[in-house]
Amino acid sequence: MRIGVLTSGGDCPGLNAVIRSVVHRAVVDHGDEVIGFRDGWKGLLECDYVKLDLDAVGGILARGGTILGSSRVQPSHLRDGVERAKGHVEELGLDAIIPIGGEGTLKAARLMYDNGLPIVGVPKTIDNATAVTDVTLGFDPAVGVATEARDRLKPTAESHQRVLVVEVMGRHTGWIALHSGMAAGAHAIVVPERPFDIEELARKVGERFEAGKRFAIVVAAEGAKPKAGSMEFDEGGKDIYGHERFAGIARQLSIELEERLGKEARPVILGHVQRGGTPTAYDRVLATRFGWHAVEAVHRGEFGRMTALRGTDIVMVSLAEAVETLKTVPFERYDEAEGVP
Repeated sequence: MRIGVLTSGGDCPGLNAVIRSVVHRAVVDHGDEVIGFRDGWKGLLECDYVKLDLDAVGGILARGGTILGSSRVQPSHLRDGVERAKGHVEELGLDAIIPIGGEGTLKAARLMYDNGLPIVGVPKTIDNATAVTDVTLGFDPAVGVATEARDRLKPTAESHQRVLVVEVMGRHTGWIALHSGMAAGAHAIVVPERPFDIEELARKVGERFEAGKRFAIVVAAEGAKPKAGSMEFDEGGKDIYGHERFAGIARQLSIELEERLGKEARPVILGHVQRGGTPTAYDRVLATRFGWHAVEAVHRGEFGRMTALRGTDIVMVSLAEAVETLKTVPFERYDEAEGVP
């Protein structure tokens, strides 16, 4: 068989580990040929690819980013490019395409499958927002980076008696904020799923100082918003891909808390550092298993599906189900975090 692989959307540690696993399983165990499309769906649409053999994937297990490159493609361009993609697949003699990516990538994968392309997906998103899998590739290292950052920020916050508002990624879901906030002992966590009451938040932070504490750390997912009308809030806009371009929740919250509490408050925006670095041991194993099972699904002809972790098992689920909804933080999980600040 001849298999094409691509990585699309935002990068994260572990992508190379999936690529490596696909190549090893396909080439060594099945005698397949593997090619990699450069820069995601763009590479498929432009027929820009490179041969992937064992030498090409040597030494990449622990490397962050993606050796194939990544990009985002506007939905309209993707829809217009379906026939072109089908032509390239036929021209290259491909039996399957394995796209590795998050929400946008998986939606594109479903679009391609619905139009007749042989697709098997692998879920990747540091947001952990794919509903049909317990964990997505990239989430574990992102939480680790965010947790370490707050561990480092505690001493400086205490030394200067400050409120630090730490902004982490999470456009629609607050999984990174929730897990890293709990792991680092944050004093308040705000997430997109639950609009916050600024008065309640200010009271909670203020009570720490009234109790004689010298600092407070608030963790905010980038997509978190206040209850309507509770404070002045800049919503931002949208980029050419339809994604929200946020105006900075940490910046706005720090200004509001400083005015309300009379305590110095500073925003800390972690940004793309959460995507960088080497994959954790957990994600190297998960990536390897995802890649292995994706190749097996190709050989079984299970197209229109993607790998997913359920408990300790890797299972195949439909792309249609995968993109139907996002996995959001349940209220009971948020209540757990609030109970142990």
